[in-house]
Amino acid sequence: MNKPLRRVAVFCGLLILALLVRGNWLQYVQADELASDSKNRRVNIERYATPRGNIIVDGEPITGSVESKSGDYKFKRTWTDGAMWAPVTGYSSQAFDSSQLEKLEDGILTGNDDRLFFRNTLDMITGKPKEGGSVVTTLSSAAQKAAYNGLGDKKGAVAAIDPTTGKILALASTPSYDPSKFAGTSNEDAKAWQEVQKENNPDDPMLNRALRETYSPGSTFKVVTAAAALEEGLVDDIDAKTDTPEPWIMPDTTTPLRNHGNIQCENASLREALRVSCNSVFGKLSHQVGNEKMIEYAEKFGFNNPELDTPVRAAESVFPEDNRPQNAMAGIGQASNRATPLQMAMVTAAIANDGKLMKPYMVDQLKAANLDTIETTEPQELSQPLSSENAQKIQEMMETVVEEGTGGNARIDGVTVGGKTGTAERGVNNSGTPYAWFISYAKTDEGSPVAVAVVVEDSNATGADISGGGLAAPIAKAVMEAVLKGKQ
Repeated sequence: MNKPLRRVAVFCGLLILALLVRGNWLQYVQADELASDSKNRRVNIERYATPRGNIIVDGEPITGSVESKSGDYKFKRTWTDGAMWAPVTGYSSQAFDSSQLEKLEDGILTGNDDRLFFRNTLDMITGKPKEGGSVVTTLSSAAQKAAYNGLGDKKGAVAAIDPTTGKILALASTPSYDPSKFAGTSNEDAKAWQEVQKENNPDDPMLNRALRETYSPGSTFKVVTAAAALEEGLVDDIDAKTDTPEPWIMPDTTTPLRNHGNIQCENASLREALRVSCNSVFGKLSHQVGNEKMIEYAEKFGFNNPELDTPVRAAESVFPEDNRPQNAMAGIGQASNRATPLQMAMVTAAIANDGKLMKPYMVDQLKAANLDTIETTEPQELSQPLSSENAQKIQEMMETVVEEGTGGNARIDGVTVGGKTGTAERGVNNSGTPYAWFISYAKTDEGSPVAVAVVVEDSNATGADISGGGLAAPIAKAVMEAVLKGKQ
């Protein structure tokens, strides 16, 4: 063989070797990665080749599957009351992937989870088609409906938790969307998808405001400042006068921290300061606790945690590291203080549960198609933000807010209710529509079965009509009543 031919032969041999190496690399090393890649069309074809398992609330499915009319995908996802449940389930679309529980628990719902291998093998031997498992939630249909209907056409969110376990009972966000409208691959589905995208819809209906949006918590945060002050020993007797001048000048400034309206806050007791919502008292207490300690207590309640999973990841609520005047403002829920509705429900739940904060979760069990339990979520203590004694003092204060203060719209006959209103300033020089907040819990002889946080981001109300007590408290009351009725 002459030299040029030998070079060609060697070169061709190297190409064949490279091809063999590449083929084996794809087949054995990258096989699993490629098989599960969302860009691999066969993944989606398999995902919708059989009916998906269901997401369950109160023992009933809120999802389903129907046969597709055309295309490679045999079945299409459906929802019952899709707009009401979208903040819980997310979407599952043949064209646009999936989100939230539909995505996180896709392996169970499609039947492809490794924990279903034995079951799937038996079905294959017996000739039974593969079936997806089910995701059993902690949600209450009645509480979710009360939250969703209460929000109505207002922009806002509701989160409700069982304080003793951490079970999420309601998770509503408005405006919402119906995931059924873009579950397929038709032109109509594509149009519906475009209509709910933020760039085309400023209301951003796909934003889960209960979990993924943060707001200034306003005066609802004063219960956290009260907890810090009690734990640090700055206040012992909640009915004793505080040493609070009127006006109180914020540290390092000549600026007074003003109170709204004509309320009397000079030397007000902690109970009275919460009842009428004195900015000066709580701003001064936040300053006395100090920024470092305020961060510590806020974090015990769940702030500054970027990895809070329900299992859907919640946005990080933030109590900031800041200078002294800004720390005073953060202590009344303003400045750079930001919280999700879930976070403020957690704060309320910890107080209602005598100081113990349970980790919030909304998946109770994962089940196979034959109803065998694959996994059960056990309640888990997250932290102890304050002592039982101090938690009960704040309960007394919050109950006074409902019985004698700004939270009267949350009263329930025959039930002890504690609450706190909040009207959080928004925009430069408070130029935006304020956020209306209300946090509350209901208490029976058996303890507290529900803690609620409501925020109304925008509404048709104007001026003085925008308040936590006026807009948000009635929604919280409806949710609490729904949970209490279910306990009877």
